[in-house]
Amino acid sequence: MNIDWDKLHKAAIDVMKNAYAPYSNFKVGVASLVDDGRIVVGCNSENASYGVGLCAECGLISSLTASGGGRLVATVCVDGNGDFLSPCGRCRQLLFEHGGNEMLFMTPDGPKPFSTLLPWAFGPEDLK
Repeated sequence: MNIDWDKLHKAAIDVMKNAYAPYSNFKVGVASLVDDGRIVVGCNSENASYGVGLCAECGLISSLTASGGGRLVATVCVDGNGDFLSPCGRCRQLLFEHGGNEMLFMTPDGPKPFSTLLPWAFGPEDLK
């Protein structure tokens, strides 16, 4: 599958502008290519009760499942400046569940297999 990294980067930047981050002012956007060619996106949404805020990747996974599911092929996550950003540990686990080790993730050094961000990941296969 051909990956248009520039298009994914732009989609992540565009959705980041919709982030709700009045407390931290740390806006995050994420965009992923799905194996059927769709692009799904998410942005962070904070809450006055800080612990119930949602990371951008949570919104992306919700969008993925709500729009029919599929496997994530490639992902770009950005901060408020549009710079590539690494997801937190919880979000790495969320992305792994729907993309696996093979999903490509954009880093400042170029695309890397997701296994470099979450080595020896726990997943559905471990439950068998």
